Formats: sequence, C-alpha cells, structure tokens
Amino acid sequence: MELSIIILNYNVKYFLDICLKSVIAATSNVDAEIIVVDNHSTDGSVTTLEQKFPEVIFIANATNLGFSKGNNQGVKIAKGNHVCILNPDTVVAEDTFLKLLKFVKTKPNFGVVGCKLVDGTGRFLPESKRNVPIIERALKKLYGIDNTYYANHVEPDAVGEVDILVGAFMFMKKKIYDQVGGFDEDYFMYGEDIDLSYKLLKSGFQNYYFGKTTCIHYKGESTVRNNSYYKRFFGAMKIFYNKHFKSNFVIDAVIMIGIHLSYLISKQSEVYKIEPVCYFFISDIENLNLKTHLKQEIFVQNHIQNIKDGAEVIFNGSFLNHKKIIESMEKLSLNKTLTFKIFPENTNFLIGSNSVRDAGNVIQLKDN
Repeated sequence: MELSIIILNYNVKYFLDICLKSVIAATSNVDAEIIVVDNHSTDGSVTTLEQKFPEVIFIANATNLGFSKGNNQGVKIAKGNHVCILNPDTVVAEDTFLKLLKFVKTKPNFGVVGCKLVDGTGRFLPESKRNVPIIERALKKLYGIDNTYYANHVEPDAVGEVDILVGAFMFMKKKIYDQVGGFDEDYFMYGEDIDLSYKLLKSGFQNYYFGKTTCIHYKGESTVRNNSYYKRFFGAMKIFYNKHFKSNFVIDAVIMIGIHLSYLISKQSEVYKIEPVCYFFISDIENLNLKTHLKQEIFVQNHIQNIKDGAEVIFNGSFLNHKKIIESMEKLSLNKTLTFKIFPENTNFLIGSNSVRDAGNVIQLKDN
C-alpha cells in the first residue's frame, strides 16, 4: 500500500465530515487507507461517521490519550509505505497526495514534508514552515518582536528546505517515522511536531516545505489563544529544551516568566470578527433553505466575479470540488475582505471561519 492517512479526532464531528470527504476524493487514484483515531469524543463523531464512511478505519479510545499517543496508535496499524498525519479540521485538494508522492520520489533523503496551509479566511498560515524554535526566537515570536520563528526564506507558493513543519499536515515514510520513534509521548498537546521535525534533522534527514498544493486548516496557530493555550505551549517548549538543549536555571526562569506574561496578553487580546454585509452562493442552483436560514438575499452565481467587498461567500460542495474551492478562497482573499463557508455535499450544515483567531464554526440548517 502506498499511503496511510492518520486523522486524530476529538469532538469536531462536522469538520471531520468534510475532511473525510476531501481525503476520500484525494485518494481516489492512490492505493491508500484512512485511519481515524478518536480520543473519546462526546459529540457522536464515531457513531455518526462510522456509518457514513464505511471505507474508513475507526479506532475509538476510551480516554483522551493526547496528540502524540493517538497518532502513534494510528501509525502503528498503518499499512502504507508513507503516512500523512492530518488534522480533522483540514480540507485537502483532490491532487494533494498525488503531488506529494511524486515530489518525494525526487528527494530520497526526505524526513517530513508539509504543504501550504490557509485559514478559514483564505489567508496563508505562516506556521506552515518554521525554523528551529530556539528560546530567543520563540519568545520574540510570541510577543511580536520579530518573525524569525517562521521560515521566511521560502515563499508561500515555493518549494524548499525548512526545519520545522506543523502537525496539522506531516507527510513522511512510515519506516522513518518508526525509526525516530514517532511522536514523543511526553507531549500531550503542542510541541510534538517541533520535536519530531527536529529529531529527523538530527538523524540526518532533510525536511521540506511544498507550497505547490494548498489545504485549509480552520484551527490555525493563531486560534483561540487563551490561558490554556499559553500554558500548554510553554510547557511543551520546556519539554523540548530539556530534551534537546542543555537545561539550566535561566531557561526555566525565562519559561516561567513567559507563561505569566502570556496570561496577561491573552486576557487583553480580543477576537477580531467580520460580519458579512451580503451573501454570495457559488452554485448552479438556488437553495431556499439557505435563504430562509440566513434571512437575507443571497446572490446565486456559478462564477466568482463581481463579488462585493465584505460579503460572505458560500461554496456549494456539490457544484465545486475541494481544489476549486481552495483556489477561489486564496484568489478572492488577496484583494477583498471576505468570509467563506462551505456547504458540503449531502449535508445540512455550513462550515467555515469568520476570524483568523476563531476555531471555526458550524451553521446547522433546518431540514425543509
């Protein structure tokens, strides 16, 4: 088997629904399997989607094992020569895996490869490619002093060598994953991707960023930065420094100061949201249910021209494939302030995000 896609899920049933739709479409011409490891969700993820997607392998855990253990559990049973660690709140293009499989054949010493990620507003997520987060670099990034935390030597649409890839999308050989021990299970959430990327570099492999395919990641790194986020982030950094760099009193003190300062920053920060002024439904047909739910006029069209600034664009997943939706989001977000929703095929909900800090949202439609 060529590829195994590992998706770790926790209480994001609707996001996982569209994620699986996109992955199934993207593996139609690939010898692949899809493995969902559910970390004891309480939203009915497994019971609902196991019936809807019988071709997917579901593993239901009795407790929340965390990111590292959950993904390692999935990789352990994977049969593919390659594995892709994928977040459940992502949407991939139909040719994403074909492009990556072709690319890695030209890089015999590759460790892990990541792709271009955009958030729910169609804007590039800089954490798609990063440098090694030495303590000075990580602190400067958190407090906005400079941006050397990110691998800015490679343009978002380019291909190049980078140090660190993000755990939302990590593509690598299974035997290499096993060779370096996979994700370190000392981490529960955050830092696992940094640790794995760095282990690969230390083992003599080269990591790559591949900007020739784009995926949506609704929960980008700028998402929901509350006290829990900062505490977990700094806790993960402490594990990383203790493991890979000589730990001392100064580093421990800086990390503790960083945790307390970040609490103050998170309390003062506000979530910036965009309220749409009108709605465009990109489709070939009207949908009265949408008009009734939104209680506003919806402009229906089968192209993306003449969309007004400040509008919300709703893509009909029965009319456009995932690649076209992603391309349209990227193109439209360049010059206009817009929000986007996707109306997945054979569903009664809209999914998207109205903020670069928002974890994403679901609009449930009433049945006609």
